[in-house]
Amino acid sequence: MRSAWLDLDWERIEPQVLELDGDRVVYRVAGKGPVLLLVHGLAGSAMTWRHVMAPLAERFTVIAPDLLGQGESDKPRAEYSLGAHVDTLRDLLDALGHERATFVGQSLGGGVAMQLAYQFPERCERLVLVNSGGLGREVSVILRLLALPSTEVVFPLVCAPGLRGVASRVGTMLGRAGLRSTPAREEMWRSYASLTDAESRHAFFRGLRDVIDWRGQVVSALGRLHHTAKMPTLIIWGARDPFIPVSHARVAHEAIPGSRLVIFEDVGHYPHCEAPERFVATIVDFIASTEPARLPMRSPNRHS
Repeated sequence: MRSAWLDLDWERIEPQVLELDGDRVVYRVAGKGPVLLLVHGLAGSAMTWRHVMAPLAERFTVIAPDLLGQGESDKPRAEYSLGAHVDTLRDLLDALGHERATFVGQSLGGGVAMQLAYQFPERCERLVLVNSGGLGREVSVILRLLALPSTEVVFPLVCAPGLRGVASRVGTMLGRAGLRSTPAREEMWRSYASLTDAESRHAFFRGLRDVIDWRGQVVSALGRLHHTAKMPTLIIWGARDPFIPVSHARVAHEAIPGSRLVIFEDVGHYPHCEAPERFVATIVDFIASTEPARLPMRSPNRHS
């Protein structure tokens, strides 16, 4: 029997807004049950989860925010460090009345999820890392070049509406010629198209340079992964990731005792978009076969 949630279009999961410390945070929430907090990557938004949110909402309460500086959330001229995102997500959970959740983070969102987990371990029931940043220095040349100071000056020309229009028309022509777009290309295009305004570009470069420079990733969680030892941890990775090598998944798996490693051999940086049914099945199986971590809650005035 077909589930009602499977008939629910992404567009019907209405965006909601909360004001946290004076900034508007846009998020989507669906379903009932144990809480999943989905954290997207750099130059992304909650929309990256559009293929998996409804099926996951059959079993869980799924919360997918747009991080500050991205998507439909506010883009203040402020700090966009991992720690700043952690504070926002903690406050979001508080505002929605959820003490604990399973943290699911993709790319930059994986780094945010890890920091959230070891900064507030009592709030993390499980940790799921999806092609996560923060697990080694290696990263694509493209991202290292974007981290150069001069790039911010040139980038507005690359994002000019005229050039985006040409690129869109070329994509349409290729589609008509039988060269269809792929979910990964669609995600990369969506990221590129999100940087058309100055506020979005400012937030993007502030966030990028907090974690990457011309030599590679500058933030590493490897020395702190022992803090997650009591948390059931799942690592999902696309073996064909052109941005972060699959070797980082194996390093993380070895560093986290009892962690589970699932490699999708035929996909890249976006397993949740490229293989959504397999992604959902992997998450559901992981949660069904593990007991949530239950560390004592700290008093509310001990936020740090």
